[in-house]
Amino acid sequence: MSQARTDNNRASSRGRYINTGNGPTLQPIDIGHAEYVGLVDPDAAFWSLLRKDKLADALTSRAFIGPYLKKRARFLAEMQTLRFGMKPLAVYFNPTERCNLNCKYCYIPDDMRRDGVTMTAAQLLEALAILKAFFKKILPARLKPQVVFHGSEPLLARDAMFAGIEKFRDDFRFGIQTNGTLLDEEALQFITSRQIGLGLSLDGHARRIADRTRQTWSGDGVFAKVIQVLERLRGYASYNVICTVTRENMRSLSRIVDFLHGMEVPVCMLNPVRCTRPGARDIKPADHELAPYYLRALDRTSELYRKTGRKLVVANFANVLVSIVAPTARRLMCDISPCGGGRCFFALSAKGDLFPCSEFIGLPEFNGGNLFRGELEQALKSPAFQKVTGRKVEDIEPCARCAVRHFCGSPCPAEAHEMNGGMQRPGAFCELYEEQARYALRLIADDKVDAFLWDGWDKGTKTSIDLSVV
Repeated sequence: MSQARTDNNRASSRGRYINTGNGPTLQPIDIGHAEYVGLVDPDAAFWSLLRKDKLADALTSRAFIGPYLKKRARFLAEMQTLRFGMKPLAVYFNPTERCNLNCKYCYIPDDMRRDGVTMTAAQLLEALAILKAFFKKILPARLKPQVVFHGSEPLLARDAMFAGIEKFRDDFRFGIQTNGTLLDEEALQFITSRQIGLGLSLDGHARRIADRTRQTWSGDGVFAKVIQVLERLRGYASYNVICTVTRENMRSLSRIVDFLHGMEVPVCMLNPVRCTRPGARDIKPADHELAPYYLRALDRTSELYRKTGRKLVVANFANVLVSIVAPTARRLMCDISPCGGGRCFFALSAKGDLFPCSEFIGLPEFNGGNLFRGELEQALKSPAFQKVTGRKVEDIEPCARCAVRHFCGSPCPAEAHEMNGGMQRPGAFCELYEEQARYALRLIADDKVDAFLWDGWDKGTKTSIDLSVV
């Protein structure tokens, strides 16, 4: 056979077959299901569930592979847009560096939380005006950007923060993430009457658990105060509870789910502790120890839903699940690569300094510029931001070879940098994310997805391709 003939054959078959250099790679994965196995194209975030005895048929069937190959370019384009084509739509606004608590895992350095600066009302209003002008320039008029007052503890700047919300209430969607200890009746009335999103932090279902990690500077727990706030918020739809998962509370996760459901909390987050600073790493649970408790807690949310008809959505797991069933419908941008830091959102410190994400506020090398000096647009393109926005899972081992790499994203860049020694390293909970992806695929196989996702999650979505092997 001549060389010319060989080249012609290569040209005519290019892209028609799987698992070669010229075609996509479909990876079978064991999802721990009795009947089904997963089949994933990692680059396109495409997946299919197949009966185990049909896997070989699928991998060699043109009736199965052909329709997928016709749509693969579109799936790749969607992932490209999701990963690299989005504009900033949110700001984590830190109006103060200070906090009245000294939680064990906080990513803000102690000296900042104890003695840091707080914005004046004039500074906060000026910052919001600058942000308004910036977003007006880059976003369509129909899109309203989000400002989440974050911390440290934003209610230490309460008067300035509320003045900003009142003045700019038509320009931004506002949220507040707080430890809850400074929420009195007047503050709650202000927040609920304006339908402001509210996030509360609580790490346990009982004082002895919750107060292990969340304490005042004098060592006192704050469980009782947060419970008072939860009682007051019954029936309010626009709030959630963040539970940071550590060695101190991982064995109690199912009981925490029971407790939050009983308090009628609509949404919670069971967030594995971010390991940016040493204090967090000291109480980090091992993946293999945490995973069984974590998945059992997810099971419990489904059991409670079947029993009561009322959901407790675990938002961070829901994001992993929706990243599989409808990648572009995901709400959080931590579990993708590059993560949302510096491209979908950014953080503003109380001094006006700009960071890709609040996790980086204690790391000066990730300071991209200062809002008050007119450096916002330059910050988004700065080397400090590009360290984060340029972090791709394809450049990280072993993530580059992982079938679920676009359902996970190897988070978090801050903890990868600080805990594991560099941006091109995995994050802290690789095995836990892998187990969540397997669990999610089992839910899909058993048609149990809706119990774990917010109502209306599939509004505006449609099935792109439906493949089966007879």
